[in-house]
Amino acid sequence: MTTGKEAGASIWLRLSVAVIIFDQLSKWAILKWMNLYDSFPVNDYLDITYLRNTGAAFSFLATASGWQRWFFIALGIVVSVVIMIWLRQIKTKEERYVAVGLSLVLGGALGNVIDRAYHGYVVDFIHVHWQDAYFPAFNVADSAITVGAAFLIFDVLFLSGRRQVE
Repeated sequence: MTTGKEAGASIWLRLSVAVIIFDQLSKWAILKWMNLYDSFPVNDYLDITYLRNTGAAFSFLATASGWQRWFFIALGIVVSVVIMIWLRQIKTKEERYVAVGLSLVLGGALGNVIDRAYHGYVVDFIHVHWQDAYFPAFNVADSAITVGAAFLIFDVLFLSGRRQVE
């Protein structure tokens, strides 16, 4: 029989799994139907462009000698374990923004860990731009991490001080 905490954690882990599935399916489609550097416009501000990132955010350490792959895999796994432990401590009703944020970050982190472990790089393809100014390409996992971080920041700034302390 599961306790309230375990049941609550499993609810949030389902969100993480959904992020991983959507992330991996979108990357699978890019790998199946596009060649590296292929690009097509979606609208005036968005292109789908197949790129590979051997580094971290904004291609940080992308030109390193290869050690960064294993470093980012290990970092992603450690962060994921910490998040899973944290999720088990969450009271679903009172801390749902934290739970959603952590679940999104967890799903995104593991989505990119899967890429690094399987391919040796992360598949990026969402390429936002304004005229000739291009933002670095990203993917569904990166989007989930960003939105998850926003949920966590929102909770810290506006909600955490209002919760009752046990």
